Amino acid sequence: MTRNLSISSRLREVFLNGKWIANTNYKEQLQSVDYLQANQKISNLNTIAILAYHINYYLRGLISAFENGKLEISDQYSFDLPPINTEVEWKNLVNDFLINAELFAVKIEQMEDSQFDQAFIDEKYGTFLRNIEGVIEHSYYHLGQIVLIKKMITHNQ
Repeated sequence: MTRNLSISSRLREVFLNGKWIANTNYKEQLQSVDYLQANQKISNLNTIAILAYHINYYLRGLISAFENGKLEISDQYSFDLPPINTEVEWKNLVNDFLINAELFAVKIEQMEDSQFDQAFIDEKYGTFLRNIEGVIEHSYYHLGQIVLIKKMITHNQ
């Protein structure tokens, strides 16, 4: 299997359909909570909605960077979730997340093998491969948080 197919498969695993690493994925976790649960605050932890927004912020920003060659996102805005006041707004966020997850996987699938070793936008960011692997690792980190927060919420009900 080529790198592009292997990596896009790993992305789909964490976001859309996998069970191997975490025994779950974002799609399964996000689609099984309602907007009240997604917004429920547990102590000083981020909410499920904030974490979903956070990962989607990076997916959207990286897709844009792949298309226009400019990195226009900033960590300082990555948790700035607009209020989610209805089930429709929550479903729209989840749907946007899942669309971006698939689009990101498709972008990786379409990459030439040599591009993975090239500098990502600017040499200070490292290679494409390093950044894509960072997305996978970062996503599993927050997926674990979502799973734990969801358990805390359902235990408290």
